[in-house]
Amino acid sequence: MKVSKELRFIALLALFAALLSFAKFNHCRNFGWGSPDVYVHMCYSDLSALYGARDINQDIWPYSSKENAVEYPVLTGVVMWATGLAINDANGYRAYFDLNALLIALLFIGAAILAWQIRPEFAYLFPVAPAVIGSLYINWDLWAVASALLAIYLFKKEKLDLSALLLGISIAIKFFPVVILFGVGLILKSEKKTQKLIRYFAITTATWLAFNLPVALTNGTGWWRFFKLNIERGNDLGSFWYAISLLGLTKSGLGNFSIALFLLGAIGISFFYLKVAKNRSSFENFTTIAFLFVALFVTASKVYSPQYILWLTPLAVIAMTKREERSAFWVWQAGEAMYHFAVWQYLASYSGAKFGLPEKVYAIFILIRIATLIWFAARLIQTAKEANGRLEGNTQASGTGFLTDSARGYS
Repeated sequence: MKVSKELRFIALLALFAALLSFAKFNHCRNFGWGSPDVYVHMCYSDLSALYGARDINQDIWPYSSKENAVEYPVLTGVVMWATGLAINDANGYRAYFDLNALLIALLFIGAAILAWQIRPEFAYLFPVAPAVIGSLYINWDLWAVASALLAIYLFKKEKLDLSALLLGISIAIKFFPVVILFGVGLILKSEKKTQKLIRYFAITTATWLAFNLPVALTNGTGWWRFFKLNIERGNDLGSFWYAISLLGLTKSGLGNFSIALFLLGAIGISFFYLKVAKNRSSFENFTTIAFLFVALFVTASKVYSPQYILWLTPLAVIAMTKREERSAFWVWQAGEAMYHFAVWQYLASYSGAKFGLPEKVYAIFILIRIATLIWFAARLIQTAKEANGRLEGNTQASGTGFLTDSARGYS
């Protein structure tokens, strides 16, 4: 099969980004993952931290312990455990990191290729985003990112059963792709494809249950630990709620506000689709809504971990349809890059480092990150509104509801 120059370029660009990210983490890899070194050099990784902390180095099933089960969904736990079984090295921490980093690099290249398959004109933005490069090897999230992108690609190809299957797998790896179901529901419901919608949700749910039920039934307490920690979590690093608490504007205990903000935002996105964006192509709407829901999810959440940029950026590039959106994209990515630096230096200040960021400065960086994300999301919404306005103008001029793709203002 002949490989296009563009595809080779994307793959090589992602490979270069993966190697650059590995160089960033290499300091900790060479000198051990001690504190405050991991924060000062911004090379902290769950890959090494949890290898010993969750007894992966002892080949123990990650959900067997009631007190020390891994704080990840089932399929991430399986990856952690299976890669641990492959390590028989005196320097197990480094070997375990290297093996998982290799798999993550391959997934990153695959995710970049999928982004190119979905939106070739903007896919290059994913592997060159600075915060993406800085976050690749923090944990195992790219397993979920790659499978979610594959589900979206299959949705584009109208292979809905396979799309639902992959989305179910993605949710079993990391829970965030569940919010993409909101986009699936809005699109299929508005197109009056109720049976396909029910089937899609059923396959996704059945797939998730197929991986989760065996663990839940045999190691219920360990399986529940991931959900328990997220439900009971207070205001945590990176979140809006944490920022305003550091600034002294509120106290802890804002979990209900987090849920309320997400529900209010979900209503707003649904209204936006039904009233503004419904006249664009279904897939353009789907990618925009998928990004908006994940952006809402991380903004309303009680925590924002640095690796969340890996969730958002590929969804952002496949949601873009106009070159003019690139400036807003880079404004947002600049905010994310500043936050990536800020969170590690803030943590360094609490772990014995000579230098670090004080609380209020860190809080300001959190708010800058959120503001730039909102700025980019608003630009995507504006693009949809402009496309809708052109459509209405063309409809009035022609006196008919039938329009070609060019009249719909597709880019």
